Amino acid sequence: MTLWIIIAIVVVIAFVWIVTYNGLVTARMRTQEAWSQIDVQLKRRNDLIPNLVNTVKGYAKHESETLEKVTRLRQDVAAAANPQEAMAASNELSGVLSGFFARAEAYPDLKANTNFNKLQEELTNTENKIAYSRQLFNTTTATYNTKLQSFPSNMVAKVHHFQPSEFLQVPEAEKEVPKVEF
Repeated sequence: MTLWIIIAIVVVIAFVWIVTYNGLVTARMRTQEAWSQIDVQLKRRNDLIPNLVNTVKGYAKHESETLEKVTRLRQDVAAAANPQEAMAASNELSGVLSGFFARAEAYPDLKANTNFNKLQEELTNTENKIAYSRQLFNTTTATYNTKLQSFPSNMVAKVHHFQPSEFLQVPEAEKEVPKVEF
């Protein structure tokens, strides 16, 4: 009888261990998938930017410095070695694009150009998707990191060397309150 009790306890512990391990793997994969979604949107934006730049070049030849900066930042996003570098370059690119669109408003012919308007709308939609993907990444990161710190999954995570995921941070410049003047 004692042998059966010991076997039952070992089976229950093994079952709990396996379920906990699989839960950690699932949470880690969801975090990686969420990052992949951000990467997809960054790629989409990078694919749209050359079309936008070429459209604007015909209208705003003297804005070449801004156009060159957009192109350079686009390359920085594509060449990033890790998610943190990609997000830093992406955040800088978002800021430059905002200023870029504000400057483009000064060109009446450009504002009326269908291609420019379509590209601007696509980039705006992409920026919104990037923001949503960042939120999803941070949510899945929170879930995963919580599992890494909660009992009993923290024991399983430690044995199997699971590492916490880092949250994406909002750059300090974007935290500043915008000035609205009439």
